[in-house]
Amino acid sequence: MASDSPLVVLKFGGTSVSSVENWKSIEAVVAKRKQDGYRVLMVHSALAGVSDAIAGALDRIAELQLESLIDKLREQHLALAAAMDLEGIDGPLEEQLGELGRLLEGARLIGEVTPRVRARAMVCGERMAGILARARLAVAGHGPVAIDPTELLTIQPRNLDAADYLSAVCDDAHDPEAASAAAQQGALLLTQGFFARHPEGGPALLGRGGSDTSAAYLAARLGAERLEIWTDVPGLFSANPRDLPSARLLRRLDYDEAQEIATTGAKVLHPRCIAPVRRHGIPLQVRYTPDPDMAGTEIGPGSGDTEARVKAISSRAGVVLVSMETLGMWQEVGFLARAFDAFKRHGLSVDLVSTSETNVTVSLDADANDLGEAVLDELVDDLSGFCRARLIRDCATVSVVGQRIRSILHQLGPALEVFEERRIHLLSQAANDLNFTAVIEAAEAPRLVEQLHRSLIHTVPDDPVLGPTWQQLFEPGPDLAPAQRRVGWWWQDRDRLISLATEHGPAFVYHLPSLQTAIDELEQLKSVDRVLYAVKANAHPDILARVDAAGFGFECVSPGEVRHVLSERPGIDPERILFTPNFAPREEYAFGLEAGVRVTLDNLHPLQHWPELFKDRDIFLRLDPGQGRGHHKHVRTAGTQSKFGIPLFELEEAARLVAAAGARVVGLHAHSGSGIRNPDNWRQIALVLGEAAEHFPDVEILDLGGGLGVVEKAGDEPLDTQAMDASLRSMATAFPGRQLWIEPGRYVVARAGVLIARVTQTKGKGEARYVGIETGMNSLIRPSLYGAWHEIVNLSRPDEPATTPATVVGPICETGDVLGNDRLLPDCFEGDVIAIANAGAYGRVMSSSYNLRQPAREVVIE
Repeated sequence: MASDSPLVVLKFGGTSVSSVENWKSIEAVVAKRKQDGYRVLMVHSALAGVSDAIAGALDRIAELQLESLIDKLREQHLALAAAMDLEGIDGPLEEQLGELGRLLEGARLIGEVTPRVRARAMVCGERMAGILARARLAVAGHGPVAIDPTELLTIQPRNLDAADYLSAVCDDAHDPEAASAAAQQGALLLTQGFFARHPEGGPALLGRGGSDTSAAYLAARLGAERLEIWTDVPGLFSANPRDLPSARLLRRLDYDEAQEIATTGAKVLHPRCIAPVRRHGIPLQVRYTPDPDMAGTEIGPGSGDTEARVKAISSRAGVVLVSMETLGMWQEVGFLARAFDAFKRHGLSVDLVSTSETNVTVSLDADANDLGEAVLDELVDDLSGFCRARLIRDCATVSVVGQRIRSILHQLGPALEVFEERRIHLLSQAANDLNFTAVIEAAEAPRLVEQLHRSLIHTVPDDPVLGPTWQQLFEPGPDLAPAQRRVGWWWQDRDRLISLATEHGPAFVYHLPSLQTAIDELEQLKSVDRVLYAVKANAHPDILARVDAAGFGFECVSPGEVRHVLSERPGIDPERILFTPNFAPREEYAFGLEAGVRVTLDNLHPLQHWPELFKDRDIFLRLDPGQGRGHHKHVRTAGTQSKFGIPLFELEEAARLVAAAGARVVGLHAHSGSGIRNPDNWRQIALVLGEAAEHFPDVEILDLGGGLGVVEKAGDEPLDTQAMDASLRSMATAFPGRQLWIEPGRYVVARAGVLIARVTQTKGKGEARYVGIETGMNSLIRPSLYGAWHEIVNLSRPDEPATTPATVVGPICETGDVLGNDRLLPDCFEGDVIAIANAGAYGRVMSSSYNLRQPAREVVIE
């Protein structure tokens, strides 16, 4: 190939380079670009999960389990190499693993991870992927020329030690000499992203997501004709499609729009990758690795439209606000300069700014800053010298992004009513007229994004910008085999469910074999000494019987639940029941103690005002671990905005009150939320409880709570219970002689239940399509209350294509009576039977007879 052939830069992310199937796509893309007459520079990331694993080890260096980490990384790379029939990679791979091991062990011995060591350790993951990439492309006959990134890019020092090693910047000016040298080296050049050369030697990182930035720098410096970012999603969307499957593909955007969407929360592109290509007018495409023929998103000069409209609703978590208040700033020259100088000294980049006569509030983004406790404490100390400074944590931004936002603010009025009951900490309307941003409590963000998207994102015929929804792109087509299209036990029992709905009307149907499958999964947790079923999830007698047969205990939150278990399971040992009331009257605690069940206190009030109740009694204390998790504010049961648990700063007072009452604390309990699929969550809770147990010498049990998440929508990663089990094994060593308990509810029963109901009416209102069914929020309130997502299918029409979005509603006289927005369903007709999945938990138990409509009945099937 001629050296003057145009250059295209292809960047492939971690997920893209982690499977044989994706490598076949990568080879096809490379071959096609070469066939089209391009020289190719391929930039790639570390294998999926590798950077996170190394970063996690660095963050917890004192707990380093080096051999386990190295073995895991070796196994991951060798498994992929074997699947791709690669040879000769063992030696180079061991060199990188050895380097990583030495760096980590050295950091553990001195008890410190310097920025330089962190950079060198993280680079090992990229280079290990490079070993596999070079071998694979060579086997495919592409003859790659591998170039170390430090030969292509050098950072520009900013005299900020940590930032220069961990979030560095490079010069993006075109380099004709480097471009000419690269052109002489071959048709395919291969390098890694994420790092560049530090002037003092060794690597420096370009920040998380830095592989995108590397590719953009290289495209600019080498004069590429085009940059293509290949990833595991087909482009930028009007919202995060993992959270909102009705989000639409953005076909075309200009640089500024893409920059705003990336900056305000989209994870597909790193925000810093756009500036270099914009300065040089290089088009950027976001493409989908598993399907190279999918169009994706095009970003470039003049690629967007100029019509005033909203194109995306973005959200970004991990935001901390710093509020600075003093009367002394009023008409004072230089206050902001003095304040911002403090941020600069601590290496902190400010994002949003809001000012009044006596207050300045700024936001700090965790993706761009080190927001560790020490850094923030030092910042507040500095600021407190001339103003009253305070931190507002656990915040998120929600941004409305589009063209000429200012000219359509009046149209946003009705949509912005969703802010009415939210605590808004800061508002910002960008001077570039591209976004309107609110900073709110992080727990509120997912629901707010869904509401704003439904109100503001509208398509027009032959829309050049808004493409198909995520669901339309990835719902299986009608030509696929039934086994591929129908996932879930309800498809196998379709005929029986249709018969039940036709004869008896709406019903919650519980499938006992699926219930047993969940129970069996939990029984495999060898590091867990006892499983307690959270009765509030579903108290049906047949479900309690299955749980009891497995030897599980029961976690109850009311006297009614305790009496129900004692009645349904006569003869049960009361100590298998844990009673955890909150903000309950004295009589409930007395009831629990008299019934002989284990009793938990989640507040100091009972010990302060009724100590005589607990004299000579064994009790549990529920603690607040300080950080809640989960898919909605109302299922996050820890943190300052939650009513649950004794805060950790009250532990000494709790110990004093326990001793004064003559009670014994035998168990500590914490529960951080619901819908959690991070397998390390419960280990973190165990660490908190284990440390807290130092205040209570009689503690025998660490109850880690529930919250085990289930898959709700396509693309969700299931909770890896084996990884959860493995992460908890170390706790047995750390806290010998103490039992570990968990309290799952939804994980046990959600997947075993569906809500079935018949279609009553359908309606079209312009572009909107509604499907009404015979029950609604009176039976299943989770979608209205939490914005919860439940899969919805038409059981009566399994072989018809589901191509048209519809909103599924019930008969309740409330605008919130919506069971699902923009769901792809086949054409529905009166009498069709609709099934709503994952309805086994928090369905019938939360139902009501609102509008004097009776909720769906319950049916159990084998």
